[in-house]
Amino acid sequence: MFKITPNPPETDDVSPYESTDSKKLNEAADRALDYYLKPVIPADTPRKPSTIYSIAPDTNDETLLVNACETLASASVMLSNFAGLMEGSHRNTVLGIQQVVMLGELAVNRMLDNFVPQG
Repeated sequence: MFKITPNPPETDDVSPYESTDSKKLNEAADRALDYYLKPVIPADTPRKPSTIYSIAPDTNDETLLVNACETLASASVMLSNFAGLMEGSHRNTVLGIQQVVMLGELAVNRMLDNFVPQG
């Protein structure tokens, strides 16, 4: 069969590790890429959370649960109102998020029902 374009030139299979120098070069390149693309974070570095929004350490559990319940209830109402303005698949997405928030609210409510105040 005759082809208009010529066949590509034949090349030898070349391993990236043909010589010890190429293996060392490849290992050095991997180390350089790992250094810049995967920085090592020391395990002993303590995580310091932001203090811009903080809760007083002496706040009791019941207060925290009530606040979480009210926050989730507000988020559920906002998402429900927002879903009323949407149409199609976006509305379904917002309603799905609203349902997840509502499930979180139900879990916090159950925790409040089971909460026994200390003292």
